[in-house]
Amino acid sequence: MFTKAKNLETAFRHVRSFTLLVIIGCIGFCCFAIYKSYQLVDETQDKVYILASGKVLDAYASERKENIPVEARDHVATFHRFFFTLDPDDKVIQSNLVKALYLADGSAKAQYENLKESGFYSSIISGNISQQISVDTVEVKTNDYPYRFHCVASQRIIRSTSIVTRRLVTEGFLRTVSRSDNNPHGFLIERWTTLENKDINVQNR
Repeated sequence: MFTKAKNLETAFRHVRSFTLLVIIGCIGFCCFAIYKSYQLVDETQDKVYILASGKVLDAYASERKENIPVEARDHVATFHRFFFTLDPDDKVIQSNLVKALYLADGSAKAQYENLKESGFYSSIISGNISQQISVDTVEVKTNDYPYRFHCVASQRIIRSTSIVTRRLVTEGFLRTVSRSDNNPHGFLIERWTTLENKDINVQNR
């Protein structure tokens, strides 16, 4: 009788220990699954899929301060491409200049007005002149705000009789503004000035 009771008590202990181990294991597995789920959610929130030309590309979110130098350089280069890329077509000129003026303040508009009053754009159209620009370097100092930039570029002015290569050096400041379709980088160029704009090579055609 006592032997049976002792065996039952031993069996009960074994069952209780096994049950506790199963419960602890289940709790541990659930905690691990919840942790991995949150980790996966965080990773997917930092990833964006972009559809470009029928292909799905991965894009990862990051703090803007990490990308300021890259975005600032591209903003300055984009502005110069729009402002200085000209063809003998009034609609092309106006389209590029409108895009450029969204990226800068009144200092750029003042230069545009001066060129327009001097007949520069009319001479581009009447002389069938094309102007292309290649941005060589853009340096942006992000230590102080607004950010100061220094841009060096090469211009090619293509006329019917010659091709003129010109060195262009400009500088200005960048301040942050709201992003939009017209200003995707969220910067505005201020106090933009031309330091140098001189011919370095003339090639006859």
